[in-house]
Amino acid sequence: MKIGIPKEIKEEEYRVGIVPAGVQALARAGHTVFIEDGAGLGSGISNEAYVRAGAVILPSPEEVFGEAEMIIKVKEPLAPEYPLLREGQVVFTYFHFAASRSLTDAMLQRGIIAIAYETIEEDGTLPLLAPMSEIAGRMSVQEGAKCLENPMGGRGVLLGGVPGVPPGKVVIIGGGVVGANAAKMAAGLGAQVTLLDINLERLRYLDDVLPPNVVLMMSNEHNIREMLCDADLVIGAVLVHGAKTPVLISRDMFKDMKHGAVLVDVAIDQGGCAETSRPTTHKDPTFEVDGVIHYCVANIPGAVARTSTFALTNATLPYALEIANKGYARAIKENPAIAKGLNAFKGSITCKAVAESFGIDWVPAEEIIGTTTPLAPVFPAGAQGDEGVRDAKNVVEKARTNLKPS
Repeated sequence: MKIGIPKEIKEEEYRVGIVPAGVQALARAGHTVFIEDGAGLGSGISNEAYVRAGAVILPSPEEVFGEAEMIIKVKEPLAPEYPLLREGQVVFTYFHFAASRSLTDAMLQRGIIAIAYETIEEDGTLPLLAPMSEIAGRMSVQEGAKCLENPMGGRGVLLGGVPGVPPGKVVIIGGGVVGANAAKMAAGLGAQVTLLDINLERLRYLDDVLPPNVVLMMSNEHNIREMLCDADLVIGAVLVHGAKTPVLISRDMFKDMKHGAVLVDVAIDQGGCAETSRPTTHKDPTFEVDGVIHYCVANIPGAVARTSTFALTNATLPYALEIANKGYARAIKENPAIAKGLNAFKGSITCKAVAESFGIDWVPAEEIIGTTTPLAPVFPAGAQGDEGVRDAKNVVEKARTNLKPS
């Protein structure tokens, strides 16, 4: 299969969809990898490193999209990239369709096969969302602490406090991967932390693993409103698989919050959990509403691109290999996790949560792929059937060992 890795064009996005270890693994499995000139520089990866691993460098996005049967990205395609997509082309990336009707409509019009990182699911977990959620959760505290400083418009609070002065108060809404990592970071700084979630079993688990300065509460409107009144930093860490994030913080709640308090809405990728949230960028990350500083950067992990790129591709590469080795149709048929990742197929929505977000029809992935002739699988030289897939996965592990980030 011909695989293309374009340079990300989202503002202040420095990540890239593959590292040299991934190129090496795909090349050894018999595939050709085309990488746009300079695509890895933001993550500290040179063209030469890719070439040594077996990639072909192309000078423009037009050539990368034009050559590739499958595109591997980090963020959703943006408007300048829409005309470069063609019907039947596989695009493997974060889409977050539920947050954007215009993106959804554009991808349906282009007729691509959209396999979304954020809805690939195994054993009730989201393995391709988890690494970025870990980073976003940890960074939410780091960025929130910075926003609390006076020059940033915050109320001048040091989260950890000092002897004789109490620590800052952090409220985290959502106890998933983002929320748990945010709680660890905030507690480690010495802040007074309250985490709210709707799942009692999850709260019991978090009670066992989080530090003692994290208080756990049931999430409901009454408790959220009460906790916001005394918060210095609020972190929105809510996720509904594949669907638009529910609005849990209404504008009227701000009237009881402290002037200069900070809201970091990590859920902004899926629409945001606050009524007042709107996407921002690393270049212009904050805005103020009713005295509350909002930090709503839609690609928080992009600020630590080297760590993020390697963490993300550790998770995505085995799935990319399976799709490339088997062809998308067979991979979707044989791997339920990849089937859940299929969000759009040649003009049809195949993710129920996305369809429900916009009130449009959807077709189950099984129905569509069941009527599609599978692509012929491609295996490494000398390998056959599932042995080829296993061999390719072994190549991944060896390559990761030899090409670790510094």
